[in-house]
Amino acid sequence: MTQRANIDAGAELDPVHPVPPSEASGRASGLSAAEVAERVARGEVNDVPVRSSRSTAEIVRANVFTRFNAIIGVLWLIMLFVAPLQDSLFGFVIIANTGIGIIQELRAKKTLDSLAVIGEAKPTVRRDGVAAEISTSEIVLGDLVELGPGDKVVVDGEVVESDGLEVDESLLTGEADPVLKKPGDKMMSGSFVVAGGGAFTATKVGREAYAAQLAEEASRFTLVHSELRSGISMILKYVTWLMVPTSIGLVISQLVVKDDNFKESVAYTVGGIVPMIPEGLVLLTSVAFAIGVIRLGRKQCLVQELPAIEGLARVDVVCLDKTGTLTEGGMDVTELRPLGGADEAYIRKVLGALGESDPRPNASLQAIIDAYPDSEEWRCRESLPFSSARKYSGAAFSEGDGENSTWLLGAPDVLLPSGDPSLAEIDGLNEQGLRVLLLARARRELDDPQVASDARATALVVLEQRLRPDAGDTLRYFEEQDVHAKVISGDNAVSVGAVAGKLGLPGASRTVDARKLPGDQAEMASVLDDNAVFGRVTPQQKRDMVAALQSRGHTVAMTGDGVNDVLALKDADIGVSMGSGSEATRAVAQIVLLNNSFATLPSVVAEGRRVIGNITRVATLFLVKTVYSVLLALLVVCTQVEYLFLPRHLTLLSTLTIGVPAFFLALAPNTERAKPHFVRRVMRYAIPGGAIAAVTTFATYLLARHYYEGPGAREAETSAATLTLFLVSMWVLAIIARPYTWWRIALVLSMGAAFLLVLAVPWLQKFFALKLAGTTLPWAAVGVAVVGAGLLELAWRWVGRRWPT
Repeated sequence: MTQRANIDAGAELDPVHPVPPSEASGRASGLSAAEVAERVARGEVNDVPVRSSRSTAEIVRANVFTRFNAIIGVLWLIMLFVAPLQDSLFGFVIIANTGIGIIQELRAKKTLDSLAVIGEAKPTVRRDGVAAEISTSEIVLGDLVELGPGDKVVVDGEVVESDGLEVDESLLTGEADPVLKKPGDKMMSGSFVVAGGGAFTATKVGREAYAAQLAEEASRFTLVHSELRSGISMILKYVTWLMVPTSIGLVISQLVVKDDNFKESVAYTVGGIVPMIPEGLVLLTSVAFAIGVIRLGRKQCLVQELPAIEGLARVDVVCLDKTGTLTEGGMDVTELRPLGGADEAYIRKVLGALGESDPRPNASLQAIIDAYPDSEEWRCRESLPFSSARKYSGAAFSEGDGENSTWLLGAPDVLLPSGDPSLAEIDGLNEQGLRVLLLARARRELDDPQVASDARATALVVLEQRLRPDAGDTLRYFEEQDVHAKVISGDNAVSVGAVAGKLGLPGASRTVDARKLPGDQAEMASVLDDNAVFGRVTPQQKRDMVAALQSRGHTVAMTGDGVNDVLALKDADIGVSMGSGSEATRAVAQIVLLNNSFATLPSVVAEGRRVIGNITRVATLFLVKTVYSVLLALLVVCTQVEYLFLPRHLTLLSTLTIGVPAFFLALAPNTERAKPHFVRRVMRYAIPGGAIAAVTTFATYLLARHYYEGPGAREAETSAATLTLFLVSMWVLAIIARPYTWWRIALVLSMGAAFLLVLAVPWLQKFFALKLAGTTLPWAAVGVAVVGAGLLELAWRWVGRRWPT
């Protein structure tokens, strides 16, 4: 488990700023500037084009070349030849909508690209003996890449230096156990360091690297693999199947009915086909996602996969790592308690030497380094890096007087036997929310697997963690939103519970030591449901806990910033990493909080709920129109009457009852947690709503056909039917807009006022071919619409009781 440091006895290395090779014996210096330039000239550069979003050409192509744009485009060209311009308005609306979609996605692309640069991994490369951070794309073949805990291996290579270097290759091989790497061993890009440190030489760069394509794909802007988008695709597929036979029947019937006027027959036929297409639904979904990316980008939140926004809307359990999430990364040593009469001055020397032995100290060790500087008298012979699985680190020293000693520093309840009297004292400190480390002198060699078994306790190091000032408010937000927070930490459970209690986490007093968790998944899930704070959790247990929660039907989000969180982040429904976290956590997380602020998470959750909740609302609006359009066409075919509407009538109705309101409703605040079964939830309202709208509209049309006769009868019949359909559609909008706020009421009323304006202004009447004749039939149309509104209310309530959400 250990590797002897390949360092000359007299050499002392600064872990952050290594000295030139002339001052360090036996240490590889890496490529020279001339060698780097030569390789760049040969093209041996890690030039994989990692993109955070689709290209501009792909965005334009995806928004323009769609199935329904093709259908509408053909119908639009036909209408331009056979009907007045106002019957071709639907084509201009599609152009405007497509343009909006392109612009919004380009804005999202710009946001994502800029954020991706901020969050990009910066590997440390040693050239001319000096280590420096460079961009991944600047690595050349033969570069010497340094590694430490949490670093991601960005290119393939061969190990040159190893100091207890343990690498997790689970993202590539599926094997969760870390692999100890020694000089000469192969390194695979896509793996990451869990313990120790070292350096490797790049042997494959660019597209030849093992995980190059995976890395490129993982960071790509995508709108797929989500229930929302797959549900919409399914709906559009069914709509296409319905459209084809219905449209053929409508074309034939209208040509038979209007055999004396071909152009008018075509115009009415197109008027029946166009509204069947929910053309704005896909666009509005893309716009909602894109605006979500932009909004979150302004909060320094990088969304690496767009469906993550939707996934957050469904989260009902969020697992939080204490360190770096509830507490800030830094710590302070508040007390040093010698045990068994140990000399405090000697203990300080030990702690200083331990701090110097680790070139990549964690937060706890960094606090010790700050408190106890190295005396420079001791030489490190061997080191054991800290591991989340072991819960301790260690080092063997040659002391200034020539004596050798081996020391361990880690969790007291791991290093001390059960029942040790010191544990009672430690529990008291943990209950105050303090972190306690035990310094113990080992009697065995450091590479002995049982090195900790009979170590002698020498001192307690008491550390105080810095609470994040915004963590309490964030936990309260989750409680209010019915999202259960679970604190899962590798630290002592009592200490973690004390920290969570200070922040007001419900159930913080009920703590569980993960070493006592049942192995059975069902039993573990039961314990997880009943408790909120878990300590001494191993990385594999974090993964098991996520799986146990998911087995109970929970949608789980996992936050973290350390290597020990990677496995759980990868398996969680949504992985959230801190920007300052390890490269490995940033690589597997769908969302990266670049500002390292836990307080950003409520904004992310709220954005997800806004998107999925609002798209579910507006999808109902669009599909009600599709249903009533298909049913009206079928009724026309069956009764062999002239089709009710020209395209201009349905363009007006769609704009006022769907297009404009849907845009505002899709971007409105929405805190309701999203529910599964999107298609079923939308269609259970759309089918009865569309059926009622179709039947009431057709009833008014039949009444008008029997009432009106002579010149102008056709326009009067259409106007009466349009009035009924508008009023019923407005009632659908009024139902969808609930619960009411001032702006929702204003939105509904303004759409009604716009329709009245069309009916009242003569040139608008002429433009849209709408003119109500007399008073009897218009009021009858209103009466039929009132009956339809009543039926809609009854249907909506019955559906809500029959299939509750």
